[in-house]
Amino acid sequence: MRIGRWDRRRGPSAGRVLAVLSTVPALALAGWLLVALPLLLLGWFRPAVALPLGLTAAVLLCRYGSRRLPATAGASARQTGGVVAVALASGIFNGLLGSEQLIVRRDPATYAQYAVWLARHGSLPIPYQEAAFGGADPALRFGSMGFYDFGGAVVPQFMPGPPMIQAVGYWLGGVPGLLLVPALLGAAAVLVLAGLVARLVGARWAPLAALAFAVSLPILYTSRATFSEIPSLILLFGGLALLHDARFGPRSDGAVAALAGLVFGLAVLVRIDGLRDVLPILAYAGLLIALRRIGDRTKGGLGVPLLCGLAVGAGLGLVAAYLLARPYLNYLSGSLRPLLAVCGAVLLLTLAAAALAPRLASPLRRLAGIRRLPDLAAGLVVVVMAAFAVRPWLQTVIRWPLTPDDRLTYGFIERTQRANGLPMDGSRLYYEESLHWVIWYVGAPAVVLATLAAALLTRGLVRGREPGWLPPLAVVGWTTVATLYLPSITPDQPWASRRLVPVVIPGLILLAVWGVRWLRDRARGMGYGRSVQNGVAVAGALLLLVPPVVTSGGTAFTPVERGERAAVEAMCAALPARASVLIVERVTGDRLTPVVRNTCDVPTARVVLRQGTDIPGSADVTRLIRRVRAAGRVPVLLAVRADQLALYGEPVQVMRLRTRQDERSLVDAPNGTWSMAVDTWMAVP
Repeated sequence: MRIGRWDRRRGPSAGRVLAVLSTVPALALAGWLLVALPLLLLGWFRPAVALPLGLTAAVLLCRYGSRRLPATAGASARQTGGVVAVALASGIFNGLLGSEQLIVRRDPATYAQYAVWLARHGSLPIPYQEAAFGGADPALRFGSMGFYDFGGAVVPQFMPGPPMIQAVGYWLGGVPGLLLVPALLGAAAVLVLAGLVARLVGARWAPLAALAFAVSLPILYTSRATFSEIPSLILLFGGLALLHDARFGPRSDGAVAALAGLVFGLAVLVRIDGLRDVLPILAYAGLLIALRRIGDRTKGGLGVPLLCGLAVGAGLGLVAAYLLARPYLNYLSGSLRPLLAVCGAVLLLTLAAAALAPRLASPLRRLAGIRRLPDLAAGLVVVVMAAFAVRPWLQTVIRWPLTPDDRLTYGFIERTQRANGLPMDGSRLYYEESLHWVIWYVGAPAVVLATLAAALLTRGLVRGREPGWLPPLAVVGWTTVATLYLPSITPDQPWASRRLVPVVIPGLILLAVWGVRWLRDRARGMGYGRSVQNGVAVAGALLLLVPPVVTSGGTAFTPVERGERAAVEAMCAALPARASVLIVERVTGDRLTPVVRNTCDVPTARVVLRQGTDIPGSADVTRLIRRVRAAGRVPVLLAVRADQLALYGEPVQVMRLRTRQDERSLVDAPNGTWSMAVDTWMAVP
């Protein structure tokens, strides 16, 4: 039986099954996004068009890519079955305990409402629907938390990739189907990481990596709500698996390299931070081109297809960002401009190095010949991780509130400090604790093992060994350092842990598992018997599993924000026919404007607030009520308290939600949940 094929009488080998299962999620997402984005730009993102075209593209890409993959060497049916069992358990567990974040308080609800709008209307931007309020009026406001008022329309905050994926769940199962998508993506992420571990470490270690990954709290957290991090992880690590197969399979495969580049590039369509994450792949493509120019004709030919695929995928992401998320780019401009400058510099250096490869070959060989260079490179890895470990004693990261957004963050941190019984200083960002966040969620042994592995692999790469580790180590190392240095997120936990999900946690688990294997091999090399070797492996497995299980135990079995779907459905049902909703209070306007407009599918606007208050002037409200009636519609007012509506009509409570929300811990791992209440009153004048 040839590698990459299967015996027609016996079916596919276990190794091939694992190879396919670990790349199909990335290929399927890539195929769907390739079709979904053009349809959205044309305003045709509707189920009758998108489902047949998108699913066909996903199936074709999976079929074409899978047929060219080699089997994962040495994978047994038990090992492949173990990985699949962990993935299934992860999907079922998170599906049963998933969140119902629909009321816009933080990003998951924004993504959910974005997806609902796309699923129902299939186009962007979101129109004001001013005619439902009697036309334009200076007292009307249509933007809200997570939805910008920009260029005469409403523009959702984030990149369109995740909502285009989540919209499939809404088409197939309504809001419950939408809320189930994160658990399915989380299960797919387990398969993807396990497949990469099988390729780089060995198939026998894949179930351990899958389990260590699945029980980590940030993975549980982002697999239960509509975040962007899990699809980003699938694309990045799926791309690494495809690239490994293209370069180190039984034959050099430019088509698979192009698919890998495309998958990497489409990570930008999911998260704009994907630009940073794929920079090492850009440099690696340049390295492959340079190798071909200096005479390596065996594998160096993969550089051009890899670069072309990367350019197509990232180009689509940048086009989507400019056309569909421009106010989001403006909001991120302080960090995005330096990132774009870094990307431009890396691109220029990559092209220059590829062009000058014949001239640079000799100096680089002399540099590689320095006897102490491998040890210095390995030592640098240890020094960097040690610096992050001692950072809390050397630095306190602060940011003074210079912009309105900074002032909001400042106030939020002060309130969170008060709730945690900490000294109040809203300028604190707690970023110096970022490595400690990682230790909370994967355990100190995993961090030590990953550091050991990264140092040894770096030394081996400088010596010209372990070439298959270069792309994974570059992506994991670069993104881990960048993320730990500047997480760029409000620091309450478990919220901030999402920053660790796309690369840091899966990357460290990948390295830590390699470290356990190295220790076992070391015991064998020292002459110890099989029982000692197995003991080392078991001890290593326990060190990887017990700490994250202990941390996750405090919250893993407590779902948050349950009941929101029923509460929103009840509110929508209470709205009269031909309603035009005016929200006359700040908190309700922030939380429910997109919910009423998108999920209830009712024209909605906020009324401008009086300066220094949380309510609008009565003259503005009265005028708008008359204008709505004149337009032939029913004016409906919403607010958080009944007394805020009593002036205009008889208040009726349409939402009374009592549920649990995520803890907001600043200096410890989260170990519980907080209560949450949402009240909404309605009046029909």
